[in-house]
Amino acid sequence: MTGSAASGAAGAEAAALRPTGLRFGYGTNGFANHRLPDALAVIADLGYQGVALTLDHDHLDPFAPGLARRVAAVHRRLTGLGLTVVVETGARYLLDPWHKHAPTLLHDDPTRRIEFLRRAVRIGADLGAEAVSYWAGVRPPEVPAAVAWDRLVAGCATVCAAAEAAGVPLGFEPEPGMLVEDVAGWWRLRAALGEPPRFGITLDIGHCRCLEPTPVPDCVTAVAEHLVNVQIDDMRRGVHEHLEFGSGEIDFPPVLRALADAGYRGLVAVELPRHSHAAPAVAARSIEFLRAAARTADAVAPSLRGSDGNIRRPVSGVPLLPGAQQSRGGG
Repeated sequence: MTGSAASGAAGAEAAALRPTGLRFGYGTNGFANHRLPDALAVIADLGYQGVALTLDHDHLDPFAPGLARRVAAVHRRLTGLGLTVVVETGARYLLDPWHKHAPTLLHDDPTRRIEFLRRAVRIGADLGAEAVSYWAGVRPPEVPAAVAWDRLVAGCATVCAAAEAAGVPLGFEPEPGMLVEDVAGWWRLRAALGEPPRFGITLDIGHCRCLEPTPVPDCVTAVAEHLVNVQIDDMRRGVHEHLEFGSGEIDFPPVLRALADAGYRGLVAVELPRHSHAAPAVAARSIEFLRAAARTADAVAPSLRGSDGNIRRPVSGVPLLPGAQQSRGGG
């Protein structure tokens, strides 16, 4: 092991002991009624260390005039507020005013989606983003599954090439109801792409509870090596609805413990896209909840650690039943 690798391993080990060392952020899709500079200021004032910036009509529109100037202004704002950033691309009607999220990489003509993702990568590079996050999209009913899969692989290959050229990590997000909706689907897609080095995973903690077959902390552990972005929210089994913390079924201290044990250094950003009507209050409650959960994770860690150094966790997950509800209140 080289000196730098050894130092990194030691750092990861230190991080594994301190969930309170995780860096919390907040998603601007939960501040949709705020001007972007104001949203960033509120997020910073509440004590968040980063922001998940969803490119949208009123938040650094990548298709509006003067993009370079506006990106530079946002970069200055982020730097002045001490916020790091992840770029998110889940805007609902940015590309098509009539159809949510359309076109995706699965549509007959994905040109505008691919151009959007290329621009997002360039914006990410200019902002010094930790990752650019994106997803597959819902398969149009008229598109056969095999055709949709081939389109996804081809589109992702194009985006991966852009990310490699720009030096920006990609976080591909499994999303309930989409063509790639779970961690198993992400592994399959990564293999189909030839395991590109910058193709990481965005893991939404709520999604893990919604549909993954294993406990949420085990989902974190399973993808730890490839984790570049984390979204965090509460959720119930089988229902894709992003909930405030404490309103769902997730036990968060073990999740934060798993992230710390993994040596994860990226943002853990609150993902509540349907709560813009009360954004400052929700964001304030959220960071207090996460800080308390991290302190609890620190306090209980010794009792959960066995003599072999492994974490003992209760098995809380149950298999997803057929007919589980999807996309109620989702992105």
